[in-house]
Amino acid sequence: MAISDLHVRYERNREIVRDLRADSADDWLIVAGDVGETVSDIRESLALLQERFARVIWVPGNHELWTDPSDPVQLRGEAKYRHLVDICRELGVVTPEDPYPVWHGENGPVAVVPLFLLYDYTFRPAGAVSQEHALELADKAGVICTDEFMLHPDPYPSREAWCRARLEETRARLDALPPDLPTVLVNHFPLVREPTRVLRYPEFALWCGTEETADWHRRYRAAAVVYGHLHIPRTIHCDGVPHHEVSLGYPREWERRATPPGRPVQILAGAAATDPARSR
Repeated sequence: MAISDLHVRYERNREIVRDLRADSADDWLIVAGDVGETVSDIRESLALLQERFARVIWVPGNHELWTDPSDPVQLRGEAKYRHLVDICRELGVVTPEDPYPVWHGENGPVAVVPLFLLYDYTFRPAGAVSQEHALELADKAGVICTDEFMLHPDPYPSREAWCRARLEETRARLDALPPDLPTVLVNHFPLVREPTRVLRYPEFALWCGTEETADWHRRYRAAAVVYGHLHIPRTIHCDGVPHHEVSLGYPREWERRATPPGRPVQILAGAAATDPARSR
């Protein structure tokens, strides 16, 4: 099962998280980023979910990486990310820094691969000839992501440099997987450009991913791709591979939908067999 963009700063979203339950004792839950902005909210929510699901797998969203002025924890960039990883390890939640767990259920074995890749401003609006030009066009359209003010890349010189470092490190780990092992690739941001084509403000795509991952669903044998960030829950297929956007989103968004909010999306079916990595 998978869900993202819980945004528990909103009390109505926090209530939804309190009500989340597994359908069976074997259910795994992917949490594809943007649980919240403060460390205490992130810890509390992941701890609750870890108690209710057989395994919880988390990747950071941009909101988790913000240095929020209201948060007593004022860590920035890589230090903020590593602090959240340490919290997850205390709780028993799987992160992008841990060995990839293997699902041994009905559709397994499948490696569930949590990714932390960020973005590099290559999802550019039409007519943009460079990153600088693309950001200029976005500014003129009145579309500037809050990341520009609150997501600090320290110690990297820029968010795109941090993205390049994450891509290099992650490729090496993925290339080391057994060549016959399918994967479920989990990232907060979409791995392909296609989902951003329906954005109300196309300039926002700049903060939504990187062209470097456009073929990862093929290269790394994805049975499915899971992402969030866009707050447009749906499933599209690229080269026959389902890409699931699993966000809850803000109350003003989910209250307009016909389906009840907060129901995780089923990614793989079947009960999971005992996983030796569970005891690590």
